[in-house]
Amino acid sequence: MKLQELLTSISPLSVIGATDCEIHAIHFDSRKVAHGDLFVAQAGTAVDGHQFIAQCVEKGARAVVLSNAAYMPAKEDGCTYILVDDTDRALGLMADTWYGHPSRQLTLVGVTGTNGKTTIATLLYKLVRALGHKAGLLSTVCNYIEDEAVPATHTTPDALELNGLLARMVEAGCTYAFMEVSSHAIAQQRIAGLDFNGGLFTNLTRDHIDYHKTFDNYRDTKKHFFDLLPKTAFAVTNLDDKNGTVMTQNTRAHVTTYSTRALADYRAQILEEGFDGMLLQVNGQEVFVPLVGRFNVSNLLCIYGAALSLGFDRTEVLRVLSTLTPVNGRFETIHSPKGWTAIVDYAHTPDAVDNVIQTIREILNSKAINPQSGQTAKLITVIGCGGNRDKGKRPMMAQIAKRGSEQLILTSDNPRDEEPMAILEDMKAGLTQDELLQTLVIPDREAAIQTACTLAQPGDVILVAGKGHEDYQIIRGVKHHFDDHEIIRKYS
Repeated sequence: MKLQELLTSISPLSVIGATDCEIHAIHFDSRKVAHGDLFVAQAGTAVDGHQFIAQCVEKGARAVVLSNAAYMPAKEDGCTYILVDDTDRALGLMADTWYGHPSRQLTLVGVTGTNGKTTIATLLYKLVRALGHKAGLLSTVCNYIEDEAVPATHTTPDALELNGLLARMVEAGCTYAFMEVSSHAIAQQRIAGLDFNGGLFTNLTRDHIDYHKTFDNYRDTKKHFFDLLPKTAFAVTNLDDKNGTVMTQNTRAHVTTYSTRALADYRAQILEEGFDGMLLQVNGQEVFVPLVGRFNVSNLLCIYGAALSLGFDRTEVLRVLSTLTPVNGRFETIHSPKGWTAIVDYAHTPDAVDNVIQTIREILNSKAINPQSGQTAKLITVIGCGGNRDKGKRPMMAQIAKRGSEQLILTSDNPRDEEPMAILEDMKAGLTQDELLQTLVIPDREAAIQTACTLAQPGDVILVAGKGHEDYQIIRGVKHHFDDHEIIRKYS
């Protein structure tokens, strides 16, 4: 593609060098740059890409996009330099152009919020396919181009990978695409240039404060996604969250609402509930769904609202919803031959942990007594916190888990580069001395799960929280295979 064609999507402050030249590839990673490529120098959070401009020019880069004028040359040197306000945004816009504006050829719906993004995006993808349409998915767990699974490394891929995947969806004949939109992706302009037909808001609780610094910054970043929606788009927002109306207060999109408590366009209530599903009443119609928990009622209402906003028949939507199973690592149930039940869930924020525990407690309280032993069934929670992430939520998560469980076992999640015991000490700070005496601290996650399985009696529930779909642990920077599902089954 000609450089001048790429530049039509951005507004350069200045250009030094020729623009009537062929570009072979676009890169933001200097290590990948080869002769004839374009290098985008992003400031980054850890490393400034501007430091590698000279190296890229030596490797034969045909053009460089930069935002720091100090790196502009005094005169032409055979490479074209394009100065812009924001290289992150420029990368997103050029990636969109490079791949032929794929989002314009798809009905693209983005899901943002703290919890529920994966479940909503994934089940919408499954629902639309069940209704006979080809679709793609961009998700934390895995990306999909129809049936083709493409491993995911981030909740929202970088701009080049993202547009590349959307282009492949177009080539595969997809007409719909559903994607999780993380706060990092919004802040870092990874979605710049994308043409969204709809935006969905789940909820907002404490998360990623290590990156955004304040909750207000985190909230405003999410809101920016809805501010950018065109007037031809739709927005579906959660009235049960106090930020639901904040998200859409400045959007040009057509807004509809959902709630389990207030008057809204889409409403539902739980009629019956067990570990294998719920009987719901959705806008006056009854439907049984194989998902559990009030938080999943909200997720399903969001899906229902999005599907109706896309023009699908409400009866057909409810029919398909009744067939959809939980997403990997999202309140997944494992029944032990020994009579206890294990729940694997990705809950890794205070609010998510609270939601899952409340759901389990409601079901346990409805059963009240263990039929075999005659004793009250108990909840055993195994939980840890990730390393190199927001430390402020660690004591909060331990406190919530302890107060909702008969037995708490603190263990490692993904310590990453932190010492496992240092993370556990942060978690223990949320507990009183009496609570600490009743809590087991077992850094080895397999040993912690084994202990929970040993302690469980028929009728009890084990919650293994934090990792969900992940099949690895990162300890002292080294990645090891580890799957909560496998360990639970090993000791069941």
